[in-house]
Amino acid sequence: MASSTQLKTQGYLLLVSFFAVLIAIFMPLFPGTQGNKINGLDYLDNFFNQLSKGSAYYIGDQIKKAEKYNGQQFTTSLKMKSPEEAAVTAKLFAANKITAAAEGDKVKVSGDFGNMITIMLKDADDMYHNKGEALTAKYGVNERQTIYSWYQSLAAMEKGMTKEGNFAQAKFVKNCMTKAVEPAYNYYQVEAKSVKAEMFLLIASLAFYVIYTMWYGFGLLYLFEGAGIKLDH
Repeated sequence: MASSTQLKTQGYLLLVSFFAVLIAIFMPLFPGTQGNKINGLDYLDNFFNQLSKGSAYYIGDQIKKAEKYNGQQFTTSLKMKSPEEAAVTAKLFAANKITAAAEGDKVKVSGDFGNMITIMLKDADDMYHNKGEALTAKYGVNERQTIYSWYQSLAAMEKGMTKEGNFAQAKFVKNCMTKAVEPAYNYYQVEAKSVKAEMFLLIASLAFYVIYTMWYGFGLLYLFEGAGIKLDH
């Protein structure tokens, strides 16, 4: 059985090395997505975002589902968050030859519903695949603002359809928001990676998390036992 001095020494070594590694984790030692150096937490955050993006693509399915609404005329008034937001949204619709006019914080829009939704989804597809410059060139508006405005437009549509009892249509619009436009915005400029291709790093990072947690725990355990404090379950 180890003596109290040996236990204390083991505890101190484990804790000192634990905090040395912790300091290293918070230093910019890891490769970033823009060729820069970032800390370990940002590196792993980017890594898991890349893995999750690879399994979050549903835009193609939503575009196919939108086809059944082609030719369906749709007129509504979309309430936006501000008059400025309404003006930008009207500009986006007009650029796609969809009749739209901003009136205060509302946008009165009229056109083919299937075509309208397809345009939003295709813009989201460009954004998802990190082609934001295509949206900026198309609209003369920041790409994030474009997708945000489409999201707010869909939210206003979904609210109105639910109020009118068009639940099937409202559900479709909601899915376009959550499965297409929202992921496109959130994952913009993130490079998608498959779990299969990054399996080694994934297993290594999860194993490190478990070992690192135990590392700290055993350091405290040995230190307390060396000081004569017995830890029981």
